[in-house]
Amino acid sequence: MNSNDQRGTPRRAFLQAFGTGIALGMLPWTARGAEGRLKVGIVGSGRIGGTLGEIWHKAGHAVMFSSRHLDDDRALAKRLGDRAQAGSPREAVVFGAVVLMAVPFGALPALGRQLGGVLKDKPVVDACNPFVHRDGEIASWARQKGAGLASAELLPGARIVRAFNAISYARLPEIAERKGGEPVGMPMAGDDAQAIALASRLVRDAGFEPVVVGGLAMGKYLIPGTPLAGEHTPEEIRKIAATLS
Repeated sequence: MNSNDQRGTPRRAFLQAFGTGIALGMLPWTARGAEGRLKVGIVGSGRIGGTLGEIWHKAGHAVMFSSRHLDDDRALAKRLGDRAQAGSPREAVVFGAVVLMAVPFGALPALGRQLGGVLKDKPVVDACNPFVHRDGEIASWARQKGAGLASAELLPGARIVRAFNAISYARLPEIAERKGGEPVGMPMAGDDAQAIALASRLVRDAGFEPVVVGGLAMGKYLIPGTPLAGEHTPEEIRKIAATLS
């Protein structure tokens, strides 16, 4: 085996391990309801969080919406009906077997402090993007460190998987309703196999094909403006990711 093969082996083994777990539907039994449903806590029920929550609810999952606007969350839950409710961010995290974090990146430090222990060991789908014009200095720091690693530092103990970071929320309902045709891939990055399996289930239920591009350090490429942003087939994502790693 030459030196290039040795350098490539850890990444290949990483992807093979996650791919096997996802293919086998490796979901912890505690995450499943009686009919295989998931309980999804949503922190930030704006354009991305609200849209995905509605899609997942339609797919049969139970959802709890939370944001700074509880009245809006309650109205959304009431409109969706059974299996939808609203609460505080803490209540949403406790409720969810998996959590969608979809807030401005600048809100993560305060949420990390407020949610504390309830985030420990919780699978979290991180859809937060650091934008300097909106989030200021913390966004500059996160882009330099890498968005995935930055989120993990700001939400200590959470099992972070980056996904839903670089596609318009307006396209989500249309893609979720697509029947047939070439699949749209969803690049994902994370270090925890079970968290990735849970996130992959939600990605599929939103109409996408999950594509694990690597560990959480690859999350730096899962933001708007990178080659992985926008809509790509799964094979296109794999080819692009291979040029970045």
